[in-house]
Amino acid sequence: MAAAKAVPLNQDLDSRYQRLKDRFSSILWGSMILATIVHFAAFAYWPEIQAEDFSFTADELTAVELPPEIEVPPPPKAIARPATPVIASTEVSEEITIAPTTFEENPVSALPPPPEVTEKERDLSERPTFTPFTVAPDILNRDEIIEAMIRAYPPILRDAGIGGVTKVYFFIDDKGVVQDTRVSESSGHQALDEAALEVAGLYRFSPALNRDTRVPVWVSFPVEFRVARR
Repeated sequence: MAAAKAVPLNQDLDSRYQRLKDRFSSILWGSMILATIVHFAAFAYWPEIQAEDFSFTADELTAVELPPEIEVPPPPKAIARPATPVIASTEVSEEITIAPTTFEENPVSALPPPPEVTEKERDLSERPTFTPFTVAPDILNRDEIIEAMIRAYPPILRDAGIGGVTKVYFFIDDKGVVQDTRVSESSGHQALDEAALEVAGLYRFSPALNRDTRVPVWVSFPVEFRVARR
């Protein structure tokens, strides 16, 4: 008995693909014809659907006569339209003007005297408070203050490149001498605030003036520690 001849797998797949390709046209047309028949049968034998009747009837409306004792309020009045601005042409006389204010017509000697200061208000050294003056005190020893700030700068903060501004209250007497110093606004570093108070005691000022009178005042000056850039 002769042995069966083996057929390679690729050749078998090629032969099946070729048979499917040859029958593709007949399969396609057969499927379309079958689908058309199924759709026609569905439309022919599907039960007919009708919309439900939603019609309704309404009674006729009739006007009702109100009794004479019921008063019907009149309709509200129409809102008045805003007036439209009109640009009018007018002539202003050149004689209508404001007289110039000069020191000759208002001399300083004619000003009212300053208000009287009570004993409680006179003792300004207790706490920082508003003190009136016409001429502010001026720093007289700026170079000395700069050198003092260099000496007082905390080495740890200076080497770390940390600086800050401390606002200090100065109480300056009528001779320009600093009598008291307090921190007004902290720099955020206690060491810088302490150094600022140390330097603040070395300030020298010109006296503050209220008109022509020397007066003690509270003022606030910033003391800034800043690392010098090289």
